[in-house]
Parts: sequence; structure tokens; C-alpha cells
Amino acid sequence: MAEVFASLARKDQRRQGDCYLRGLMLDGRRKSVQPMAERLPDGNMQALQQFVSQSPWDHTPVLRQIARKMTAAIAPEAWVIDDTSFPKAGDQSVATSRQYCGALGKRSLCQVGVSVHAVTDQASSPLSWRLFVPPEWDDRDDARRTRTGVPPEVGHVEKWRLATETLDELISWGLAPQIVVADAGYGQSAAFRHALRARDLDYIVAVRGDETAHRHDAEPQAPAYGGAGHRALPRYRTDSVALRELATAGGRQAFRQVTWRQGSRGAMRSRFHVLQVRPAGKIPRTLAAADAGGGGERGTASCRPRPSSSNGPRTRTRPPTTGSPICRPTPRSAGSYAWPRSAGASSTTTAR
Repeated sequence: MAEVFASLARKDQRRQGDCYLRGLMLDGRRKSVQPMAERLPDGNMQALQQFVSQSPWDHTPVLRQIARKMTAAIAPEAWVIDDTSFPKAGDQSVATSRQYCGALGKRSLCQVGVSVHAVTDQASSPLSWRLFVPPEWDDRDDARRTRTGVPPEVGHVEKWRLATETLDELISWGLAPQIVVADAGYGQSAAFRHALRARDLDYIVAVRGDETAHRHDAEPQAPAYGGAGHRALPRYRTDSVALRELATAGGRQAFRQVTWRQGSRGAMRSRFHVLQVRPAGKIPRTLAAADAGGGGERGTASCRPRPSSSNGPRTRTRPPTTGSPICRPTPRSAGSYAWPRSAGASSTTTAR
């Protein structure tokens, strides 16, 4: 506790921080201030409430110290970006809105935080997070903003931007960047994938099976410059196709079975097929300039069937640490993954 709260200037703040963390980690169903204060021998509800909601201490050095300690302890293999939701009974808590709540599996009143976790096969630890502010909270005249203490400069920011801000923060703390992993909620955003590439981060993200792409041998072309105005961006001259169709075009014989994880009922096996594709869409000017007119994001997409458990020796096949798309589970294909490489190159798709 002394290391974690070393940045707090006042002794009483460090003492209440110690008390609050013990309340969170020790037994007890409810983790709000009042029940924690009642359970702890040195608990003081008023002092704890003051520390949590009003005491002017900077949380960033505390998070930084915890992130460094946990990274050293678990030696992460990846950074996972995900949403963490907190169901609410009313809409008066800060940034509460009716939105998809992962904890309930449906749309409901909740708060949502964008978090980055350090993970291995054995452990996971949150490193940092941002509270997602829904668009309706942008109204500066909303009495809820004043009541909950939302600063005037804080407003709605897309989740993918919150995720990239968090990644920038972690790197600024001196943490070694890991492979970034995210589900389709983030992977579907081309802006998010370009932001990862701009930071030279390897990633594996999910996209849906209806995401469109071109074959790897497709080449974007720019019309001849007429001498007036901006130069036209390079465009593909062939129609794009859904990833699911590209991945399954080779037929069933194109797939191979791999054992990808040991489950509670034995080895979990899936069939994979990998191929290069080029994500569809216009080529951003920044990428076009960097690639001298070449085309698009490079990555790998893989679609796999629902995992099946069977007995047998455990073998593991890791996807390449480079970038592409993932589709939602369907009876015939359950996912696609995206690995990044360089501008103008292709991506890879796997399906069943």
C-alpha cells in the first residue's frame, strides 16, 4: 500500500486509501463505502466517502504504479481492449444511459468503461480505463452533469478513441507494448485499426463476416491527375466481397484442423483456413502518401467454426502476430481475425 499510494501528499489520504483497498479486497458482498466501513475495524464512512468522491488527489500516479507492478508480476503476452459495464437502477449516476450492458447481455441502464487489460493464459489484470460518456450527456445544461461533477470540457468521445488514448497513456508510462486484442466492437472501426498502425502496434481484432474485402491480388488505382484540385484517392476497380464468401470460396478441403486450446472436457479443435485479402473502402490520404499510391490496410482475417471439445494430446497453434478481421459466430463460420502489417499490403482470411 505504501508503494501504491506514495504519490499522495497527505498522510490521512494514504491511510484512507489503504483502508479503501482493504475494503475492496476482503470478504463482503457489497463494496460500497458504507458496508465496507462497517466491516473494517478502522473504517470511517465519512472519511472514506470524502476520500473517494471529494478528496483532491491525482489517480494517474496510483494507476501507473499498479500497472507497473502487475506487468512485472504476470509478464503479459497481450493487451486486451474491452468494455466493462456496470448496471444501474436509475439514470442519475455519471454517464449512465440505456445502452448495451455486457453484464446483463442486453440493453439496459448502465455505465460503460473502456479498459485495457494485461493478459496471459493464467492471469489478467486491468491496467487503465476510461469512462464512456454517451452523446446525451453532452448537453451542458443537463443538471446531471452539475450534480455528478462532470467537468465542462468532458464530453462524448468514441470508444475507439478512448482505447487509443489509454494505449498512449500506458506507453507513456514506460510499459512495453504488447499485441493488442479486441472484439468486433472495436475491430469493425477502420479508424481504430489505422490508429493502431500509426502507433506501430501489432494487433489481432475481430470483424463481422459481412465485412467486405478484395482479393489479395487486387490493386487500387488512382485516376490520372487533371492538373486542378486535389488528386483523386486510389480506388479498387473490382467489386468487394463479404469476408465470409472469400474465406469459404476454396471449399471444405481448404481447411485444416488445429487444436487451439485445452478445455474442461479435453482438447478444443477447430478448422482454419488462412488467405490474404485487402480490406475494402477508400484509401486514406495518409496511407496513400506513405505507400506511394498503394492500397489499404494489411492484415489477416480468419473464420473458424464453433470450438468442439474432444480428447487427445494438446497442441497449440498461434495466429501470426500481424493484423486482420473476425466474424460473429454462425452455423458455418464463427470468427475472423485481423493482423496489421504495412500499408498497401494484403490481409489474410480464414473460414470453415
